Amino acid sequence: MYIERVLEKQILKASEQYPVVMLCGQRQVGKSTMLFHIKSAERKYVTLDDRNAKRLAEHDPGLFFETYGDCLVIDEFQRVPSLLLEIKKIVDRRRLMGEPCNGMFWLTGSQKFLMMKDISETLAGRVSVYDISALSQAELNGTGYGVFSPDIKQLKTRCATIKRKNVHQLFEEIFLGGMPEIRVNDTDRDRYYMNYVNTYLERDIKDLAQVGKLDEFYDFLVYMASRTAQTLKYEEIANAVGITSPTAKAWVSILERSGIIYILRPYHSNIYKRLVKTPKVYFMDTGLAAYLCRWPDAATLECGAMDGAFFETFVISEIVKSYYNDGLMADLYYYRDTDKKEIDLLILKGSKVYPIEIKKGKEPKEADKNFKVLEKLGLEIQTGLVICMSDELIPYNRYTYYCPATLI
Repeated sequence: MYIERVLEKQILKASEQYPVVMLCGQRQVGKSTMLFHIKSAERKYVTLDDRNAKRLAEHDPGLFFETYGDCLVIDEFQRVPSLLLEIKKIVDRRRLMGEPCNGMFWLTGSQKFLMMKDISETLAGRVSVYDISALSQAELNGTGYGVFSPDIKQLKTRCATIKRKNVHQLFEEIFLGGMPEIRVNDTDRDRYYMNYVNTYLERDIKDLAQVGKLDEFYDFLVYMASRTAQTLKYEEIANAVGITSPTAKAWVSILERSGIIYILRPYHSNIYKRLVKTPKVYFMDTGLAAYLCRWPDAATLECGAMDGAFFETFVISEIVKSYYNDGLMADLYYYRDTDKKEIDLLILKGSKVYPIEIKKGKEPKEADKNFKVLEKLGLEIQTGLVICMSDELIPYNRYTYYCPATLI
């Protein structure tokens, strides 16, 4: 069974406008499966995980394209980034001859930032880049929503089509995660994640110069999972894992560019200060985080010490996925000031700001207590949301709504 991905339309549209389309995301989230599903019959497929194809691409890129053609899906492209120059030559030759060249190459990769420098330098104006993550709730439920909007009118419209879930059902979703292999083929969850982690460590991580001992990196990965929805402090990571702070920073970067985590930065009116202040970290697949933290089942996770962190991680990751699925950058922030007043999420639209708190409870009290501190930012504060386990979208007061988590 194949679950339709929301991003399919964006990829096909981009193929009509750009010679190269690049799709990035962590391993096994369905990049090649989606492209194989939507590709035309004449488009060939090759993966650079194949040693013979990789060797040919490295040593004779011209012969590589003579062999596989120029209407092509190239999977795990980051393994031979030098192919970019040959792709540029092929595209530019077509353009000079007045021949159609849009949609020639579809590239996938599980190390986004590793490729982006070469991509931007070599294929400027010739490539459209997209992110994809594990299956979203909208995809699993077949509702196919676009980007999440905190606008109350749009949320009311969405209410008509949502599939209601209680807290136990939602934590089953959190525990399972969104990896297609688990959700489509009913694969044993624990064995899948065990193999996934081993593959990630043995294939992606061992190739990176910043990583020494894989055992240390595994301990780091487990520690990061235990810190999902928490602030990112490199000294704490270093002390806990037994590495240096620069190593911790380098390894966090690896997780981010592998699509394993999402970094949520604090809002500040000064853009530079947004970059230097302490961010928060979220795992993009809650199932993987739960496996690494050794939670045995959904019921134990729901009642455990990390229930709130996993609920928050679920909400943030689903909102981020909605941006990715719409082909957009997730321009999201959280708020914290010197008085330690914090707001879980800010969604900015021009001069408008939508404050959002995320609470596991059904009717959390005073969840919007910090929303008014945003007045000093000079932005137009819109109706806020408390995303929680409420049964319906209903006002908490004149300025804030309870929003069911199933609405995201």
